[in-house]
Amino acid sequence: MKTRISIITSALLLAGCSTVAEPQAESQYNASLIITNGQVLTINDEKDVIENGVIVIENDTIVAVGDASLLSRYQAPKVIDAEDGIVMPGMINTHNHLPMIAFRGLGEEGIENRLFAYFFPLEKEKLSRDLIYQATKLGAVDLAQSGVTTYADMYYHVDDMARATKEVGLRAVLGETVIKFPVVDAPEPYGGIEYATQFIEEYQNDPLITPAFAPHAVYTVSKEKLQEINRLSAKLDAPVLIHVAEFGNEAERIEGNDQQLSPVAWLKEIGVLDNRMVLAHGIHLDQNDIDLIKEAGASVAHNPMANAKGATGIAPAWEMYRQGLRLGLGTDGPMSSNQVDLWRTLSYTANMQRLKHNDRTIMIPEQVIELSTIGGARALHMEDQIGSLEVGKKADIIIIETQSPNMMPNYNPYATLVYQANPGNVSTTIVNGDIVMEQREIKNIDMAEMQQAVRTIEADIAEFAKELSKKAIKSKSLMN
Repeated sequence: MKTRISIITSALLLAGCSTVAEPQAESQYNASLIITNGQVLTINDEKDVIENGVIVIENDTIVAVGDASLLSRYQAPKVIDAEDGIVMPGMINTHNHLPMIAFRGLGEEGIENRLFAYFFPLEKEKLSRDLIYQATKLGAVDLAQSGVTTYADMYYHVDDMARATKEVGLRAVLGETVIKFPVVDAPEPYGGIEYATQFIEEYQNDPLITPAFAPHAVYTVSKEKLQEINRLSAKLDAPVLIHVAEFGNEAERIEGNDQQLSPVAWLKEIGVLDNRMVLAHGIHLDQNDIDLIKEAGASVAHNPMANAKGATGIAPAWEMYRQGLRLGLGTDGPMSSNQVDLWRTLSYTANMQRLKHNDRTIMIPEQVIELSTIGGARALHMEDQIGSLEVGKKADIIIIETQSPNMMPNYNPYATLVYQANPGNVSTTIVNGDIVMEQREIKNIDMAEMQQAVRTIEADIAEFAKELSKKAIKSKSLMN
């Protein structure tokens, strides 16, 4: 691999990225945190890789990225030795339903109508504010331990999700679900619109939480409500997260879609497809759909592992990537892929596209890591803040150790990450300049207390879930 050495010091900040001044030669500039001795994958436009690299952080912002010469110009009260590990931007999970981690491992008996006969009834019976808060905390710890620093989510009681996420210390885009039937936090159909509006107004300027609307899907939210959400999202400058083209028969299930337009074409037709919209899945897309998404400036959250497990299809991810769409990676909920980390998703992303196209030269590791970092940032329209290690961006950084047998040898760091690494190789996770995990130790959460809360939830759910499976397995899928 050709390695380029890029030294980006605070002199660049004077050009407009920040107000931090260039330290004088006879003194050292006092920063907050310095990372040394790492193989730095910047994921900048040039994909610069810095051997024995250094990253300098002041509060929540990266102020310098370069080689070891920076150590003569900066000092900090906290210095982390990466010990020849890989230092890279935190990964970004662009689609999740994190509180469903409380149900992880349930409904695996081969239930055909799993969404409507199992997922929804389980949620109706067992969801509560406390479960959502406790499960989000568990999920956020799982994310932090695996090197995900930002996640996007569609669920309920998102204010409790925000509270748990901030306690762990992660960044999140949280969308309050809007759907046409009563749910745990909205006794009236479409009550999520009011809930979301209040949540957005409360969290609009939060440093870690980006509040959003989350209409469930084109077949569970009416045209009029989608248009109302679009107007509100424009007024409040809030993202819109939605499931689109996950199933092959969605067009015929859209109320009022007499022309049988595709879900993407339907969103365009009713005037709601725009640059605030993040489309989860996007499996059943044709070229016209891809063109419409790109033209609108919308984005796609690609979930190959969940799609494979659910047998819903292989998305045209290579076509979207090659044509320059805003494309990120996601896991979907913990009942869909049973994972919230992106490590296995990385290899699924590459290998399923190669199988689909019968071409081993596409989706090379560098491209896959791009999708998990700056690609995810673009998908969430946050690329000016996160997704790469560059001066002026937020300090969302992870360190992956390279001394374990599964990480050796490390000829090509991108290939090592995509095909060798696992969550246990992540040693340190930093979000917004704060250390969330160091040497595998979670900093902000009482782990024993969290584990006991999860055991209590498990004991409450187990028997009901077992009986529900017996009923659900007899239900035929509505998606056939």
